[in-house]
Amino acid sequence: VQLVESGGGLVQPGGSLMLSCAVSGLNSENYAIGWFRQAPGKDREEISYIWPRRGETVYADAAKGRFTTSRDNAKNTVYLQMNSLNPGDTAVYSCATGLGLIPTGHLPPANMYDYWGQGTQVTVSS
Repeated sequence: VQLVESGGGLVQPGGSLMLSCAVSGLNSENYAIGWFRQAPGKDREEISYIWPRRGETVYADAAKGRFTTSRDNAKNTVYLQMNSLNPGDTAVYSCATGLGLIPTGHLPPANMYDYWGQGTQVTVSS
């Protein structure tokens, strides 16, 4: 199983970015995909998760109203659209999946995820 993130970069405050998480080795439609971020000196933070087959999405408070996660099952890819970015969103963003995850309506703990991507840097700065 491999997850590869892309789409990070430098963006000005108020701007937008769309991150992609390309999944191989399993059908991402059948497994939950979570998005995480980790800023320098801070703990890893889970910001969203999607259960593609069910269309269920859950967001952390920091992401609600600004971030949207979606999927393209044909491409086996999950996306994170990020709007109204601010410097506090600067972090390395990673996607992950877990074979034992089940939909609960809540963000699963990070230790439930088995496979992780390498991450993509998002920097919000003027």
